[in-house]
Amino acid sequence: MEIAAASGITTPHDGPRDPVTADTYGTGMLIAAAVRRGARRIVVAAGGSATTDGGLGAISAIEDGGGLGDASITVLTDVTTRYVDAARVFAPQKGADPATVDKLTRRLAETARHLPRDPASVDGNGAAGGFSGGMWAQYGAELRSGAEHVLDAAGFDALAAQAAAVVVGEGRVDGQTRDGKIISAILARAGSTPVYAVVGSVGADLGDYRSQFAEVIDRT
Repeated sequence: MEIAAASGITTPHDGPRDPVTADTYGTGMLIAAAVRRGARRIVVAAGGSATTDGGLGAISAIEDGGGLGDASITVLTDVTTRYVDAARVFAPQKGADPATVDKLTRRLAETARHLPRDPASVDGNGAAGGFSGGMWAQYGAELRSGAEHVLDAAGFDALAAQAAAVVVGEGRVDGQTRDGKIISAILARAGSTPVYAVVGSVGADLGDYRSQFAEVIDRT
């Protein structure tokens, strides 16, 4: 499941969006419903959330729904942001002004102190406004690269070994492309198979990373 489906920045919503009150309760409801239907391994893609609640809403919904039982949670994330840094890095794009970012940061720090495990020092626990950290701290969730998970599920290595070329598409390639995004994972796993990128634009900060591709075709 995707956190964006229930707690996303583009999810239909009644009334004004508030980065302080937005929570992950809906995502927790989905997790609890999956457990009740017999799911024992739940994979949640963390991205596109409207929330910075540190996962507390989801924890409340899961507990309200009867808990996890013997089910496990894996959170897919392609960021390394830490728990208390989540507001600083992500909240502005969710509508938070500087004062609100400070408020959310203080709230995350306080939440971290009261969870069963301290999520503050673990890379990736800040994904989706700290949702991943809340799941890690409360339920021992596994954090995994979303890109690696998708490539494994698709059997990418075997397919790439048999292919004459790999073609990837992206709206923009830039300096962030190398930081855990799926294109960087494809480049790392394609072996000797050339990788061609068809993109909408190329950032000046892509730099020498461009040489990792057989060719970058800019369609602007």
